[in-house]
Amino acid sequence: MPFWLELIINILFAYLASVGFALTINVPHRVLNLAGVSGVVSWIIYWLAMRASMGRLISNLLGSFAIGILAIVFARRKKCPASVFYIPAIVPLVPGVPAYQAVRELTAGNINGASDSALRVIIVTGSIALGMLLSNMFVEIFFRAKKFYKEKKNSYNN
Repeated sequence: MPFWLELIINILFAYLASVGFALTINVPHRVLNLAGVSGVVSWIIYWLAMRASMGRLISNLLGSFAIGILAIVFARRKKCPASVFYIPAIVPLVPGVPAYQAVRELTAGNINGASDSALRVIIVTGSIALGMLLSNMFVEIFFRAKKFYKEKKNSYNN
């Protein structure tokens, strides 16, 4: 399959997954498109990082970092909570298949396979949480530095 076709398919389904989940949790209609865009951006970053052989941990970290940055920017732009953008955008990154495999292995009695799959789920979930944390810290540092330099500039002008 050509790269451009894979890209279009990934964009389409990431958008549909994010917007579809946003509709189920009653996100305001005025922010549905931006919730879908944040889901697409995070998924494309994840997908490109996986194609570049960065591994599942780094790929999820980068994708969730993008979600965090975009959610804060979109929340300021639309004057609504950032969680309106966080939650639907995470949906494409959620490790559903490894979680299913862990439960399936557990019900089949294969404890070793279940623990391997559960560990994979825990690592991916942790990297998603870490990416969100780092993005919030990054944005907070950025705005504090901006405020500091603005106040410093104003004190020189007086």
